[in-house]
Amino acid sequence: MQKVHRPRDNWRDVAFGCIVLLVVLADQFSKTWIRTNLAFGQSIHDVGFFRILHVQNTGAAFGLFKDHAFTLTIVDIVGIVVILALVFLLRSRWSFYDSMLVRAGMGLVMGGTIGNLIDRLRIGHVTDFLDFKVWPVFNVADASAVVGCIIIAYCLIFLTKAAAKQE
Repeated sequence: MQKVHRPRDNWRDVAFGCIVLLVVLADQFSKTWIRTNLAFGQSIHDVGFFRILHVQNTGAAFGLFKDHAFTLTIVDIVGIVVILALVFLLRSRWSFYDSMLVRAGMGLVMGGTIGNLIDRLRIGHVTDFLDFKVWPVFNVADASAVVGCIIIAYCLIFLTKAAAKQE
């Protein structure tokens, strides 16, 4: 049974788009500030467990798959298309994707993906700068994508169980 597209769904679409836009803007502004104000390898605000360190990452999030820029670009583009399909085309089929929390998670993942894709296409690498010293250096886009995945996983695990119990 297909769900009827209600006006309230339009607000969820707007919220999704706003989350994507805010993540991309925050990511690009922070990376531009780092590239403008710090030389490669330079760090500031070293407070023991945290510092801001300018690093160039040719791989994926947290330094995985170094020097595979072309492959990662293709994966990013496919990921963006899949997210758009899930959020806009398949939501009537699977009500799980119609949840505002899932949309927020998808928006965070997509915003992070677009933020790193812009860097990869524009300058050939991704600028990372957040260093907690026990974890690989990352950026706003990486953090956004990870938080988005955690939200989606939470919804998959707990919200689908709750919905199944109600039926």
